[in-house]
Amino acid sequence: MAKDLSFSQLAWGAWRLRDSTDIKNVGDILALIHACLDAGITTFDHADIYGGYGCETYFGEALAKAPELRKRMEIVTKCDVALVKDARPDNRINHYNTSKAHILASVENSLRNLTTDSIDMLLIHRPDPLMIADEVADAFNELRQSGKVRHFGVSNFTPSQFNLLQSRLDTPLATNQVECSVLELATIFDGTFDQMQQKRIHPMIWSPLGGARLFNAQNDVTADRLRPVLERMRDKYNLPGIAEVAIAWLLRLPCQPVPVLGTMKTHRITDATTSCGVQFDRQDWFEILVAAQGHPVP
Repeated sequence: MAKDLSFSQLAWGAWRLRDSTDIKNVGDILALIHACLDAGITTFDHADIYGGYGCETYFGEALAKAPELRKRMEIVTKCDVALVKDARPDNRINHYNTSKAHILASVENSLRNLTTDSIDMLLIHRPDPLMIADEVADAFNELRQSGKVRHFGVSNFTPSQFNLLQSRLDTPLATNQVECSVLELATIFDGTFDQMQQKRIHPMIWSPLGGARLFNAQNDVTADRLRPVLERMRDKYNLPGIAEVAIAWLLRLPCQPVPVLGTMKTHRITDATTSCGVQFDRQDWFEILVAAQGHPVP
């Protein structure tokens, strides 16, 4: 992260905010925000498309009721994915758009929806095959100079895509938000996390629990193989559940990632923070990796 950008060790993600049966009104959102802040989770992750372009607004309604909370949090949001939704009648097909005009317009929408004057970090949500890096850089520079966005990053970028955009910027990209979990190992081995460690950047991690496959999957060979190992580690490290083991396993990575939690339950937010204090033994870490891969390391 940039020197003047400090994120919490865990982040909370809003992608399920409109779909959760646990969130019925703005009061429930405020309770969730307070639970995060009380647990030391100050980083809140959004995207313009979440909830069919509705989650930012829902969250912003809560902040409008308690504007003093804004100073206690870092807001991350994303743009460039364009979905066919009622809220975007001009979209004929799902696509990506990293044009300067689209980035600037997306930020204006996000600022309005989130009821805030600035965004702490803006991410390009998905790599765009038609991205002109110089044009994205122009948009970033304009947003920084206007004070509307403090820092910039990317999401789901390969190392080469990251380097391309970085080559056009005067300031460093602050993160790459990617998928990783005990059920999704690609970024550990494809150079993504090597690059983050090289640049001393903390990646953000989406779906750190594998989209709940660890808990809900039936006849999932990998999840079934992992579960008993995670349960043993739960008992060894005195953690509330296997979710906390899976998060602690990610936190052991030397790039010091920031897992983004998707839970809408306040008690699970509190439970998740127990992962942060775990000193994960190297051989225990590899035992989980072996279970995840289904074979010993070479």
